[in-house]
Amino acid sequence: MRKQWMIGGVAVLALAGGGAAMWASKNAGAKPAAAAKVEPTLEFVASEVLKPLRVSMPAMVEFSGPLVAPGTVIVRSKSAGTLLSLAVGEGSRVRAGQALGQIDLDELRHRVAERSASVASAKAQLEQAERQYKANQGLADQQFIAATALDTSRAALEAARAQLAVAQAQFETSQSALRQAALVAPISGVVAKRHALPGEKLAAEQQLLSIVDLSKLELAGLVGTHEVSKLKAGMPVQVRIEGVERPVEARIARIAPAAEPGTRSIGVTLELANPKEEFRAGQYAVARVELPDDIERLAVPIAALSSTSGQEQVWMIENGALVRRIVTTGRRDVREGRVEVLTGLTPQAQVLAARFDNLREGAKAAIVSARAQVASAAASGAAPKQ
Repeated sequence: MRKQWMIGGVAVLALAGGGAAMWASKNAGAKPAAAAKVEPTLEFVASEVLKPLRVSMPAMVEFSGPLVAPGTVIVRSKSAGTLLSLAVGEGSRVRAGQALGQIDLDELRHRVAERSASVASAKAQLEQAERQYKANQGLADQQFIAATALDTSRAALEAARAQLAVAQAQFETSQSALRQAALVAPISGVVAKRHALPGEKLAAEQQLLSIVDLSKLELAGLVGTHEVSKLKAGMPVQVRIEGVERPVEARIARIAPAAEPGTRSIGVTLELANPKEEFRAGQYAVARVELPDDIERLAVPIAALSSTSGQEQVWMIENGALVRRIVTTGRRDVREGRVEVLTGLTPQAQVLAARFDNLREGAKAAIVSARAQVASAAASGAAPKQ
């Protein structure tokens, strides 16, 4: 009996010990599982979360190119001859009608003298023909000569008159060529370039000088066909010129009637007043035309947008959790840093105002005061992209 009791007691103790071990093992495994279920809440300060705003978003049409001076004139030699002198150089300011130099025009002067002598000879022949016709007319009245002789005399008189007219026209042409051959400035402006040097033998129509009028400049650029319909002649334009800090106001002078061959762009030309000649032809300029917007559009900061697989998206806080929302965007205002959202958001949506790393859809999120520690930088490792 004593031996049986001892064996039973040992068995009871063994069962008790095994149960205790199983209970301890079960509890030890339960603690990590319970701890794994505790998920930290991402905390964002109020400045990191915003609601979409309804704002007007003026459109911007932009194009660029070099400034050109439409009032550019090439002074050419109107006659062959030797360039005797040039009184101006590059950068010289000239006035319309001012003498620019001198060309040896002896050949033209001799031609003028020759044509003048031809006029004198034609006048003498005409006088002789008039006297002969009057004499023959008297003889014909007395029937001393035939009527055909009078007709011949009349024809000779008409030929002499025509010859005088030709001689006078040639003489006037020579005089005009002599006047035009003089080197004078056709416009007021600045000498941009000299194309010949004194002593050089010139041919007719050879370039001598380039004169530029800087009082009015133009900027020509190309605008897409989908935007050009919004532009009108006379519309104000802001132009930024390289080397000039402040923008300059210009106006649209003209718009081409057709697109450039092989492109979907139409030429637009701006006119820029430059009375003080502050700007020079050839300076690079960028024109921006602001088109007013009469519609209030739902917009978010451009920084709130990110892209995944070619789709634009924003992150939102909805019902205490992060939500990734695919959106469709429209007009962009780069100056204000806004983008229009066409679909995907409502005015009440709480959108993260910047891009964050390591965000997970469905993660708990809350908005806290600025003094609280931001979970994006501490608990979850989510941090704004720079």
